[in-house]
Amino acid sequence: MTASGVSVFLGLDIGTSGVKAILVEGSGRVTASALTPLALSTPFPGWAEQDPETWWQATIASIRDVLAKHPDAVVSSIGISGQMHSSVFLDRTGEVIRPALLWCDGRTTQECQEITQSAGGESHLRDWVRNPALEGFTLPKVLWLRRHEPEAFTRLATVLLAKDFIRYRLTGAVSTEPSDASGTLMFDPATLRWSTDLLSAVNISRTLLPDVAPSMAVHGAVHAHAATLTGLREGTPVVGGGADNACGAAGVGVIAPGEAVASWGTSGTVLAPTSQPLVDPGLRAHTFCHVAPDTWYLMGVVLSAGGAFSWYREQCARELPEVEALRALDAEAAAIHPGADGVVFLPYLQGERTPHRDASARGALLGLSLAHTRAHMTRAVLEGVCFALNDSVSILRELGMSPRELLLTGGGAKSALIRQLQSEIFGVPVSTVDREEGPAYGAALMAAVGVGAFADLSEAAAQTLQRTPPSVPDSAAVAAYREPIARFRSAYHAAHVVQSQVQQRELL
Repeated sequence: MTASGVSVFLGLDIGTSGVKAILVEGSGRVTASALTPLALSTPFPGWAEQDPETWWQATIASIRDVLAKHPDAVVSSIGISGQMHSSVFLDRTGEVIRPALLWCDGRTTQECQEITQSAGGESHLRDWVRNPALEGFTLPKVLWLRRHEPEAFTRLATVLLAKDFIRYRLTGAVSTEPSDASGTLMFDPATLRWSTDLLSAVNISRTLLPDVAPSMAVHGAVHAHAATLTGLREGTPVVGGGADNACGAAGVGVIAPGEAVASWGTSGTVLAPTSQPLVDPGLRAHTFCHVAPDTWYLMGVVLSAGGAFSWYREQCARELPEVEALRALDAEAAAIHPGADGVVFLPYLQGERTPHRDASARGALLGLSLAHTRAHMTRAVLEGVCFALNDSVSILRELGMSPRELLLTGGGAKSALIRQLQSEIFGVPVSTVDREEGPAYGAALMAAVGVGAFADLSEAAAQTLQRTPPSVPDSAAVAAYREPIARFRSAYHAAHVVQSQVQQRELL
């Protein structure tokens, strides 16, 4: 308690589908939460944009809403999480030049080829930035702007990421931190510096990029105008925060090497912390900085996880309200045998990141017959997302990081059926934690560490989180999925051949 109210920490998450705000007490208890939805613009197939100003308006709405729900709260500090990679282009006055190109935007294949060629090959990218040139990363988006919208590029003064833009609107400070910077393809996670080698190779000025400070350092304080708009106190400290995946891992206590977490959001990830910046020789998985100091992580990404299931629900169960649809689809999928009686779903609705690195990949339902029902398709969709995440688990095993247990979070942790599917398909025990707030919770813990409420993230997690006992998969069920997993992997290669033929005909 303070003299005037209850001391809390504000966690913000600037997501793709909405801006979430939560208030967290020092005990870890969430006292209030609010969510303001966001819309996604897809002007052309493979494109994905949002106006950063809508993030700011949604942030204002969520903060005001959450403060109204707990009028006695006194916000001691603020932490911000946000979608990775998405590009905010600002002019010299700090105004947004054009809508942001998002992490799931796949228009930059030509720019990725340019980056690889300018760098002299992927071996240099591996040395300079520890990652390949992928359409979702930020640097290709900057080059796209230069090539396709040169007038806008001439106005460009600063490139920010989603959560850094919101902190700029709150504080006026222009900065970033290592976990988000390492997803731009312009930052070397190993040396914790912007890569002057790569920036020089593609002729992009370092002056476009913000300074980098530690994730839990205070980067600024709420200024008077933002205080008026949000209802926050002027001068409230705002820490660096972090990328959504890193904050999500922090928010469930996956901080130390040896841990691993599988997450279902709009996208899906498998993340494993490391004590060194370990790089996959094939560059199938990403090497990024964690929000904890002197910690990195390997991560595989499925671009459409919860997003794929949401698309399926909207197309095939639109007659039911969302909650009823989720319950009905879950029940009917549970009645179908493993492998969905031969039906295979490829969840590549926006291309794919791990392991294929293929922005042109597309989704498919294969193996359908007159004997199959919606229940078979539902089971296949859920299994398809799990199979895609399992590709990342397999990469960890190849690199000697075999997880003994996986923590589940996001949508994949809420359903008993999906938890069971992940355990059986991954072939490892799974567990969950007693918090469901996702990256916003990790951001709130970071805010607490940043002002000294906890010594570090490990202490914060130990004092605020509790895990469920691990659920061990049935060995027969694990064995039963070997053939469906192989069928899924073969289906990608068959569908890729068809997609390539279609694209070639379109070019003629």
